[in-house]
Amino acid sequence: MTDIVSIHRKEYEVGHGADDKIIVAEAPGCMHYLGDHGQLHDALYFSSSIDRTVQVAISLRKDTSMRFYSADAGERKRASLTSMRYKREDRWANYVKTAMLIFSEMGCKVRGLNVTVFGTIPKNLSLSCSHAIEVASALVLRRFFLSNMGDRELLGRLNAAHSSFFEGENKVVEYLCIMYARKNNFLFINEEKFEVRRIRNPFSKYKIMLFDSRVPLIDVESELRLRRKELEKGFQMLSKKRQGFSFKDYTPSDVDDLTGALNEDVRRRSLFVVEEIMRIHEIEKAIHEKDTEAFARIIYHSHEGLRDMYEVSCPETDWLVKRAQEMPGIIGSRLTGKGFGGCTYAIIRDDLADEYQKKFDDYERIFGFRPVSYEVQPAAAARVLPG
Repeated sequence: MTDIVSIHRKEYEVGHGADDKIIVAEAPGCMHYLGDHGQLHDALYFSSSIDRTVQVAISLRKDTSMRFYSADAGERKRASLTSMRYKREDRWANYVKTAMLIFSEMGCKVRGLNVTVFGTIPKNLSLSCSHAIEVASALVLRRFFLSNMGDRELLGRLNAAHSSFFEGENKVVEYLCIMYARKNNFLFINEEKFEVRRIRNPFSKYKIMLFDSRVPLIDVESELRLRRKELEKGFQMLSKKRQGFSFKDYTPSDVDDLTGALNEDVRRRSLFVVEEIMRIHEIEKAIHEKDTEAFARIIYHSHEGLRDMYEVSCPETDWLVKRAQEMPGIIGSRLTGKGFGGCTYAIIRDDLADEYQKKFDDYERIFGFRPVSYEVQPAAAARVLPG
């Protein structure tokens, strides 16, 4: 395990005296098995943390300078209290600044800081690396400046700070997943209610594998904005038919009743989200009953919806899921994250992981590059490390 405290002391020449206090927090990445394409701020999710983490170490300075060091990337950034704004070139350091914004706006006497970041979360796979940096930074800064602030208030303020800092909407679900995770537990998250329910992973003979398709991500955000606009149109039409507060209040037949009134793309996006909500309820029952066949069927149907109705998949990720579906020892595989490439997951019986990855020779022959695999497990929540 990387000794981030020793790295921090060496980088900033921090001693061991009373005024040289270093606080370290650790936050896990997270992934969504179902529900990651739904109505903003009012979706349901079937998720978990993962045992890939970000650690953030912070000590106070005697001036107003902000120093940032990424130990895994070997990068250094600088800012000051008077220039705490988004800068594209600051990249990962912007997420630390987001957390700092909470406390400066609350009137805390934030002075200069030394910050070291070290992470093992794979980048650009929608595994919440940036949110983990924000949460870990916020936990440390809370210890320094406002230790009596509750978790719920901290997450609410962090979500608001992110939206302000990056001038855009933000999903609070990532924070909920990171803060309320538990080792070896799946999470059912109601974003609108800030509600997280845990259920122990019953599949002890299976491992969770992530597969980076290595498809270059091009113009993803503009496509996702288009999907969100289509969902807004679909919800508006459903609301005219029958009052409801979110897609959770409607059934597939409600959407079908609007056939002809809805643009076909809008109809399919809306139907996908309504059916995905149903799948989240169904999969909870399958987990309680340890019904691996039902569990797998629900996961595969969700991927088919992402492919055919929401249209955020691609040939490479479809290929990975199809090969998993052909193997009886795999109880589900699906695209996870933003889509248009990125990452799939598969829940694989322990003795079959190598056999599945042998198929990557065919993938490389067809597509010209090879997937990268990661084994993960549901992990513990974010925390300040002892000492």
